Amino acid sequence: MCLSIAACVTPPPKPPAPPPPPAVVVPPAPQAAHPLDQNLPTFLNLPNLPAGKVPVRVGIILPIGAGAAATRNLATAMLNAAELALFDSKNKAIVLMVADEGNSPAETSAAAKKLLAQGAEILVGPLFGTSVTAVAPIARDRGVPVLAFSTEKKVAGKGVYLLSFLPQTEVARVVSYAAAQDHHAFAAMVPQTEYGEVVAGAFGEAVAAAGANSVAVEKFMPNAAAVVAPSQAIANSHADAVLIAQGGTVLKAIAPTLAFDGVDPAKVKLLGTGLWNEPGLGREQTLVGGWFAAPDPKADDDFNAKYKDVYGAAPPQLASLAYDAIALVALLAPGPDYHRFTPAALMDPNGFAGVDGIFRFEPDGTSQRGLAVLEVTPDGFSVVSPAPKTFQAPAL
Repeated sequence: MCLSIAACVTPPPKPPAPPPPPAVVVPPAPQAAHPLDQNLPTFLNLPNLPAGKVPVRVGIILPIGAGAAATRNLATAMLNAAELALFDSKNKAIVLMVADEGNSPAETSAAAKKLLAQGAEILVGPLFGTSVTAVAPIARDRGVPVLAFSTEKKVAGKGVYLLSFLPQTEVARVVSYAAAQDHHAFAAMVPQTEYGEVVAGAFGEAVAAAGANSVAVEKFMPNAAAVVAPSQAIANSHADAVLIAQGGTVLKAIAPTLAFDGVDPAKVKLLGTGLWNEPGLGREQTLVGGWFAAPDPKADDDFNAKYKDVYGAAPPQLASLAYDAIALVALLAPGPDYHRFTPAALMDPNGFAGVDGIFRFEPDGTSQRGLAVLEVTPDGFSVVSPAPKTFQAPAL
């Protein structure tokens, strides 16, 4: 006889563990002609480290002397964020060495050479694509990886990893979500710019991956007066979802023009890219209900509050990328000297938790990010599909 009901009940089987993240094929490290693999007396050292301890030397390249005040201010904020991440890491063996990105590829190359001569094991930055192109072969020659902030996919790979938010990721996320919500006929309006070309290519790939149909892609000069004819063509395409790769005043001209031409926002879902992530967007009634992919609006609250507390002002959006770069450096710092930042370490398929959510690097050097899908409301944005917390596939 059983003494208790609990003793008689067979415990339920444990649910299966979720499958591991998809295997990532880690490309071999670029062949370094002059590998940085030993400590030299000429390298920058820290006076308080124990004897024999090699500091983690991190080179930072940012346009701190740029001609445009906005660029200088951004560079300063990114450097502030990097220093904040270093403080939060509590790792006294990390030393940040800063060089100016300059105003030409030659100046950027000189900055990279200076930092490598000081013993930098990893380079953080530069900001602009042309600068990354200048730095890449110099870093590759020493076997030193680059964590860059450019949004130009073509500069990634062979030791260059992009931490930036890429429009390809945003388009794939919002199109995939819209398709899952029974939208099947997609159209796009993209500006006649390099950004627009990138979005157009990503749009075609995302629609095909979602098993949907692309019924129209219309290009326009990025000004309010040039959207009339493309809008009419979109209205005639009978799309049930329209991606608008534009922000600002031009976006606020496109949406009502589409509505005037017969695109009913109640029936046709308007979709956007990260350019939609701007305050007050919901004041344009025809955009209310539209979706776009971006980090969770509250994901960076702690970082923003900490930055403002230390520096007295809210950080610009890209400052979080610099924080993530140094936080990643600190995470990998315990590895063997000169072998801390290997492709295998940087391309961990589990990814990393950043200020704006999870991210991981792909074999081509771009980053995959866990983005939310946000809906435009009259009072701001609401989350209709939360950002994922892990890259692991859900258990079946």
